[in-house]
Amino acid sequence: MKYTTLGRTGLTVSRLALGCMSYGDANWRPWTLGDAAAQPFFRAALDAGINFFDTADMYSNGVSEEVTGRALRSMARREDVVIATKGFYGTNGSGPNRQGLSRKHILDACDASLRRLGIETIDLYQIHRWDPTTPIEETLEALNDMVRAGKVRYIGASSGWAWKMMRALSVSERHGWARFVSMQNHYNAIYREEEREMMPLCRELGIGVIPWSPLARGLLTRPRPAGSTVRTQDTARSASDQYSLDVYDGTAQWDVVDAVERVAKARGTGMAEVALAWLLARPGLTAPIIGATKLSHLDAAVRAVEMVLTAEEIAAIDAPYRAQAVKGHED
Repeated sequence: MKYTTLGRTGLTVSRLALGCMSYGDANWRPWTLGDAAAQPFFRAALDAGINFFDTADMYSNGVSEEVTGRALRSMARREDVVIATKGFYGTNGSGPNRQGLSRKHILDACDASLRRLGIETIDLYQIHRWDPTTPIEETLEALNDMVRAGKVRYIGASSGWAWKMMRALSVSERHGWARFVSMQNHYNAIYREEEREMMPLCRELGIGVIPWSPLARGLLTRPRPAGSTVRTQDTARSASDQYSLDVYDGTAQWDVVDAVERVAKARGTGMAEVALAWLLARPGLTAPIIGATKLSHLDAAVRAVEMVLTAEEIAAIDAPYRAQAVKGHED
């Protein structure tokens, strides 16, 4: 495994993060693995040298945090792992203060995450989305108070517009508050709109980038289905996820899949390894968040860390991409 620092912090993380959305309540999503089935994935990740684990309070309505906490407490020393979680949606958003980034909710959500994870301090606490109804000053002051209280070591953001990220960084600097050190954004070979503004911003200001959906909900892991020219519903996740069908629906996107397939065939390796190697080579990128429901998924991701694509291979994957509307931001 290779390692890097999370942005300009001194926190060392593996070049892969294990995404724990896949582990929790087996009834939450069709592809979610229950506690017992999830344990081998944490063991395999740790054995491979992965020290970075990402979850959120909304995953399996909190059960993902419980499963993640139990696994890591039983398999690793606390100082050897970096645990990241997120708050915004909550575990039950039906009440008026059970979601969002108000001071009340974010403090309550952090305390609840600490209890479920069974730890005293969260290494990286991220806002899962931006809250258009709460002043950013209120959110950032609450996050800063959590850092000062020792409940959180670093704070990060997930998705959203670059201008909002820049404004948040400016507010934190003006008040002397803890600043966002990372951005968890939607980024892969099929969806590259983050290269317009967010990626340059993060590189310029030393913000770590830990993208979600690095394999485009599995579309970058297998050839284009026969006869498919626009969209597919052939993966377990995309078939149950309207978001995937709305985002990955263009003919040009299938052309990128074809390009990845050609590079993989020429190398005699899997498409997932090539797609991840392409992503890991992007400037300023820290660690993609890998979702694995088969141990072979995790094995492929680990192999990708060692793969170095040539300039010609990267250019071949880049060539079919066509700019599209920015998606993945709710506001």
